[in-house]
Amino acid sequence: MIGRLHGVLLRKEPPALLVDVGGVGYELEAPMTTFYDLPPVGEQITLYTHLVVREDAHLLYGFVRESQRRLFRDLLKVNGVGPRVALAVLSGLSDVEFTRCVAEEDITRLTKVPGIGRKTAERLVIEMRDKLPKEIPLPSPSTAAEGPAAPADPVSEAVGALVSLGYKPNEASRAVRGMATKGLSAEEIIRQALKGMAV
Repeated sequence: MIGRLHGVLLRKEPPALLVDVGGVGYELEAPMTTFYDLPPVGEQITLYTHLVVREDAHLLYGFVRESQRRLFRDLLKVNGVGPRVALAVLSGLSDVEFTRCVAEEDITRLTKVPGIGRKTAERLVIEMRDKLPKEIPLPSPSTAAEGPAAPADPVSEAVGALVSLGYKPNEASRAVRGMATKGLSAEEIIRQALKGMAV
């Protein structure tokens, strides 16, 4: 099991990351809540990881906080929730927002996450209720830093990332259409699109 990686961030294209650790490049997928806190490419990062072994692949998932990884692992124990849906949950909701949704039984908000239907949302509330903290924690301050030069087309990158997270292409395009994207990074566009789709 690979539980933690510390190395140089070589590439970040939501939801994929490439991290160099001692000359070995690790490919990971990460939720958008982790992307928001990543430093620019070329800087050192530490990620808590979870390895999923399938017949056809070994998939590594990365998280900036151990609490995110714990929530990811708890989500995987819910019937009908796999890594792709768990990643979508953590991309669409912060751990604090998810805790609040479960505590308040906000099924409507949970069903806005791609891959979550009403039955899965109800299961999430029932099965996660006892696993989450009783008190809703305060949101942690973002440590997002200014990145280097923005990618050539952050809008396309954002749409591609939303599709990777499970949104349909037309939903992803609609989410960023009409948004003032000038000067925004792909991560910022994705963050605003996810907020817009949550209401």
